[in-house]
Amino acid sequence: MEAVNISSSFTLLGFSNIPCNQLALFALLLVIYLLTWISNLLLLTSITLSPDLDSPMYFFLGNLSLVDICFSTVTVPQLLHGLCYGRLRISFLCCFLQMYFLVSLGVTENFLLAVMAFDRYLAICNPLRYTSIMNRRVCSILVVASWFTAALHSFLHTFIISKLAYCEDKLIQHFFCDVTALIKIACSSTTLPEMLLYTEASSAIIIPLLFIMTSYSLIAQAIVKLKTAESRRKAFVSCSSHLIVVSLFYGTVIFIYFRPPSSYSANYDRMISLGYTVITPMLNPFIYSLRNHEVKDTLKKLIQRRQLSLPRRGYV
Repeated sequence: MEAVNISSSFTLLGFSNIPCNQLALFALLLVIYLLTWISNLLLLTSITLSPDLDSPMYFFLGNLSLVDICFSTVTVPQLLHGLCYGRLRISFLCCFLQMYFLVSLGVTENFLLAVMAFDRYLAICNPLRYTSIMNRRVCSILVVASWFTAALHSFLHTFIISKLAYCEDKLIQHFFCDVTALIKIACSSTTLPEMLLYTEASSAIIIPLLFIMTSYSLIAQAIVKLKTAESRRKAFVSCSSHLIVVSLFYGTVIFIYFRPPSSYSANYDRMISLGYTVITPMLNPFIYSLRNHEVKDTLKKLIQRRQLSLPRRGYV
């Protein structure tokens, strides 16, 4: 047993012990990473520049795109490096910094998804008071509170786990410094970190999820009461993209962090973790863009405006 210090390091196993085509996986993940950046930046640019998207829903969506860009950037470049060179050495400081940002960004996404559900609830169930309640000041407070609260959660979590003593080889069977993987290789008592993990998970994951489920149960009741089929269709379409994103994100996160320790499988966890760290950040902007006519129309206008602004070459 050895206590970690600022000069200590860990070894990230990555996918080096899993039989797969490392080059093909590298190429696939590189394409996904580039698509994540391009699609989220396009969505952010559209929301920032277009007056048609100046509404609370798109303000929250822009913050979600920013979280997705940061979330994938914290993990994917390191994963690509590991696929090229095998096992990757990572310092104590970098490992726990990575954990801090991952937990913080993950919890921020939880809160933002809950805030977006509340926004849809107000828009559908209380449309007459929507603009007065969900004004710019309230939206800013909700977003700042989401980022700040998540940062506090992450700091507490990272601080306690960094105080553990780890076995001499310090081999992390994951492609990033995951909470459960670090607890698994600790040689000192992990009672407090495990209690913190489940407490933090219940407050930062389950409570927002219950809030989302409650909001959508009230939304469903309101949609059923709408008089025309067209009104019900429009209300459902305005919520469907958010529901798909919620299902993708919470499906993988709950599978990873809410199950008995006896069912822990390092190889399986690494594959499932690709879902919420790599796949979901890429899919989110496509889900919102492809199912939203306002976003698609704005993107078309921006592309057309860009084409018109390009200088045309003449012929001599």
